[in-house]
Amino acid sequence: MSFYEEDPGNEFADIVSVWIPTQNHQSWINTLHGGMQATLLDEVCGWVVFKKLQTSGVTAKMEIRYKNAVSTVNGPLVLRARLKSEYHHVVAVEGELADVNGNILTTCECTYFSFPEEKAREMGFVEATLAEEDLTLEEVIERAKQPVYRPLTL
Repeated sequence: MSFYEEDPGNEFADIVSVWIPTQNHQSWINTLHGGMQATLLDEVCGWVVFKKLQTSGVTAKMEIRYKNAVSTVNGPLVLRARLKSEYHHVVAVEGELADVNGNILTTCECTYFSFPEEKAREMGFVEATLAEEDLTLEEVIERAKQPVYRPLTL
C-alpha cells in the first residue's frame, strides 16, 4: 500500500490510500472479507500516527462498523483516516473505506498507544516523509491500477 496526505501541510488533512481487492480477498462470492477490511483500516489509521505524530505505536482497540458489502470485483477502494484526538500517549483515529464514487462502506475508530520519540527510534522508527510528487486522488487511483513489478531476492 502507498499512503498520501490529502492536503500536505494541513495538520487536519486526511491520510489516504487506494487499494484494489481481488477475489483472493473474498469471504463470500465477490464480497471482501471483514478481516481484510479491518486490516486495511488499521493500516491507514496507523499511518496517521506515523505521519501526523511522527512516531510509532500499537493498536489498543478498534471498533468497526460494516455499513455495506464491499465488492471484490468493482475496482479500487479508497481508504482515508484522520486524527480525532490525542491525550498523552493515547491517540484516537477515525477511518473509512469507500468505493471510488465516495460511498462509505465501512468506518472505524482506532485507539493507539503511541511511543515516546526515543522508544520509537529504538524500535527502528524513521520519520515519515512525503514524496515530492503531488497527485490528485484520480491519479492515485490510476496509479494503483498499474501492476508493480519488483525483483525477487533470496
